[in-house]
Amino acid sequence: MRKPENLNRKTGENIVIGIAFASENDGKLYDSLSFSMLPAVKAWYNTRDSQRTWSNREEWLWIADSLYTFIRHSERYGLFPSDYHLHPLNLIYHELKTDSLAMLDAAMWARADLLFTDAFMQIAKDIKLGRLTTDSVTLRKDTLLTDSFYISLLKNVFEKKELTQLLEELEPRHEGYMQLRTALRNFIDSMDRTNYTYLSYPFEIPSDSIAFLKNLQTRLYESGFLPFNDRPADTSELTAAVKAYQAQNDLKVDGIAGPMVVKSLNDNDQEKFKTVAINLDRYKQLPDTMPARYVWVNIPSYRLRLWDTDTLKLESKIIVGRPLTRTPLLNSTLTNFIVFPQWTVPFSIIFKEMLPKIREDVGYLDEQNLMVVDKNDSIIAPDSINWFRLNKKYFPYLLKQREGDDNSLGVIKFNFRNKYSVYLHDTNARWLFSKTNRALSHGCVRVQQWQKLSDYLVKNDSIRYKPDTLAAWMKRKEKHTVNFSRKIPIFIRYFTCEARDGKVVFFDDVYAEDKIARQNWFSNKHTLLTL
Repeated sequence: MRKPENLNRKTGENIVIGIAFASENDGKLYDSLSFSMLPAVKAWYNTRDSQRTWSNREEWLWIADSLYTFIRHSERYGLFPSDYHLHPLNLIYHELKTDSLAMLDAAMWARADLLFTDAFMQIAKDIKLGRLTTDSVTLRKDTLLTDSFYISLLKNVFEKKELTQLLEELEPRHEGYMQLRTALRNFIDSMDRTNYTYLSYPFEIPSDSIAFLKNLQTRLYESGFLPFNDRPADTSELTAAVKAYQAQNDLKVDGIAGPMVVKSLNDNDQEKFKTVAINLDRYKQLPDTMPARYVWVNIPSYRLRLWDTDTLKLESKIIVGRPLTRTPLLNSTLTNFIVFPQWTVPFSIIFKEMLPKIREDVGYLDEQNLMVVDKNDSIIAPDSINWFRLNKKYFPYLLKQREGDDNSLGVIKFNFRNKYSVYLHDTNARWLFSKTNRALSHGCVRVQQWQKLSDYLVKNDSIRYKPDTLAAWMKRKEKHTVNFSRKIPIFIRYFTCEARDGKVVFFDDVYAEDKIARQNWFSNKHTLLTL
């Protein structure tokens, strides 16, 4: 019989063998198992002379029990248990607890040790940094974690004899994140764990359409709208099944599996969980501490919020860019606003929308309150111009809209530096704020509560701008540029869900950013939630 002290030594030897094998085989430990964090794992065992970490002799240590439990409940953090070797660990963990013969298997103990270490470090990374690719608006400074970070964290776990608390300390401290994670726990308690086929739509190449029809048939079969899935359904069978689905779900009954049908079929708890997971990770792209005062624009919710010392000072409906003319994600600072601004039409709008209408009837300019000016800002008579000679390569004019109530910018424009030439502003079509879908602009953000926003921005400049000054300018329709002393950061972001009263509220994925995140992020190993 193998002596316990020899078991520790042999397990250490097998750990060395496992790391060496993985290093020479692209991180693979076995055919079906791969390391996610091999460099950090190697660094950890180098500090321990390859001694085992999670067990001793024939028993698991408390830290293994804690991590195993954490992995099993990692969905509460928007994580996928299968990302952290749950399935192989589940088998090994229980076998080494109950099988007296297995308890003497040094190779199995070594495999378990390596998997637990890799899982711990991957969890730490995912909780702190998330799984989304960093981009131009990511505000975290520590977007890469060194091996020493993981080593220090695991040592700290041993010293304090606490695992869950130390992992939770890696999470964002943003109120929105904490509320969403709390709401996620409530969602998980009642979620339907049926794993439905996801439908990707629209498709760009013919092979995608073939795959879509195959997945559509499977999805309709899963919900009982097709009685078979062992042969391809013909067109009439698919159409009939789609019609039946549409009728049952209060959709237009036309037999066409278009955007609304696909959206409805994908609206299940599995996909909602993924949406929450993606949005939790978006918080991890923010800095650990937000400014004391800032303006937060969330595109999918069509809402602007102004925060001051953790207090919501202002909330407003907004109108954002259409999918073809998106409002960009950005970080900037509000610098000033203009009362009764003049709108200079961007060339993109001139060539895409206005020039064909002007060529058809030059009176369009007068209808839209537009004037034509040359490079010297001199007004040019529209009927003196041969509009058919003008194009993207030759257009020596600017189109400007006169200030006033019928100006597309409304009566106020809020400026902040950005490379996209977008801004916040009022609108002359205020009735659009009553619409549910408010992705309607050319890219700028229209703000319903513009007056409250302007009042807030100048509240610390009461000597320069007395309370009735702005009102007087508005009444007289005077153009003024207002520079306020306390600049305020603005963040335009994309969050497709949030927590309200302990429940998760979902918004439309208006720019398909969630869909892109799914394609770039989810692999087959973690499309399913595992208890």
